[in-house]
This record gives sequence, structure tokens and C-alpha cells, in this order.
Amino acid sequence: MEESAFEHQARQWRQKALSVSRSCGADETEAEDIAQDVMLRLWQMRNELDRYRSVEAMAAVMARHLTRDLQRRLRTEQLNEAAVTTLSTGPHELLEAKEDVEWLERRIGQLPTTQHTLLYMRQVERRSHKELSQLLGISEASVSTLLARARRTLLEEIKQRNRQ
Repeated sequence: MEESAFEHQARQWRQKALSVSRSCGADETEAEDIAQDVMLRLWQMRNELDRYRSVEAMAAVMARHLTRDLQRRLRTEQLNEAAVTTLSTGPHELLEAKEDVEWLERRIGQLPTTQHTLLYMRQVERRSHKELSQLLGISEASVSTLLARARRTLLEEIKQRNRQ
């Protein structure tokens, strides 16, 4: 796509990105940032845009994904910053909490190496799926699948432990 054609369509795409990010819950500042990111990505892809049927729809999808990514990041940061308090901090409860953490760490350590590595890099290092796929030389879909398997395995083991 030529630069002049891109500039002509850019306002329409930007407005679409803004409206989608707002409708997904982004505030005005966040929506502006997301729209800028979408426009930058579209600009970087400008030579390939002619292959797509609807660039506006692609801008909307990009905006929705970027908004969700932002919300996930903010939610995890808020959780990490929150002070966790318990109503009862007796020795029994503290011992139980310590045993729970140790049990979970053992279970995470027992995951297959790739799943363990991916889970660590995603949850602790906060790497994106794209970064993980590039680092490990696998597709983003494989990253998602392996992370889902690791989480599902841990969830099933937690459920089984709670039944006992």
C-alpha cells in the first residue's frame, strides 16, 4: 500500500481502534495508546495490507487484543502490589500456608521441562507469548497449548488434593 493511500485510510482505522478499545474497557488515555500501537503495527505492515480483505477489521482485532493484554498486565500488577492479610494468623494457619506453598512448588517442579520453563517465563518473568515462541523456537499456538496443559495439570492436582 502506498504512503498516500495509507494516510487516507489511517484516520478511519484509528477511529475504529479507539472505539473498540473504549468498548473493551480502556479509559481515554489507554485507548489513545492502544490506537497508536495499532497504527504503528499497521504502518509496519503497510506493504502487506493489500492482501487483507478488511484492514479496518484487522485494526479492530488488534485493538481488542492489545486492550485485553493491557488489562491482564494491570490486573496482575494490582494483585502483586496488594497486601494480603489474613483474619487469623495463628501458628496452625501459617504452617498450613507454608505446606501449601511447598506442595505447589513441588508439583510445578514435576511438570515436564518445557511446560515448567514456559510457566516460569510467563508467570514470573512476565514474557509475552510472542517472546516465548521466539525464545524457544516454537509457534505461539504451541506456547498457548503448553501453558494451558501446565495450568490444567496443576488445577487437577489442586482439585484432587482438596478432595482428600
